[in-house]
Amino acid sequence: MLEKIISSAKKKILYLPHAVQQMSRPDRMITPSEVEAAVFNGELIEVYENDPRGQSCLMLHFPDGRSIHVVCAPKSEYLAIISAYIPSSEQWDTSFKKRK
Repeated sequence: MLEKIISSAKKKILYLPHAVQQMSRPDRMITPSEVEAAVFNGELIEVYENDPRGQSCLMLHFPDGRSIHVVCAPKSEYLAIISAYIPSSEQWDTSFKKRK
């Protein structure tokens, strides 16, 4: 799956409206470069085989000391960024890799 994500991202990255909205929240302010770092250098932590939007996954990355989750879906011509957010310690373990 990781190879498919990177291959799609190398072609084009498409930010869906929900992702842009989530990234631009004042309490998040996630940049496209942070999302791209997560895609190319992050860790794949969940795969959603039966997502209604098509197969998608959750990536984790730690740019500048904070954790970022990126939900993305590889397509043949592009990588769709579905959402990007700062995971909550109330919902995730201390590694931000497993849900509580």
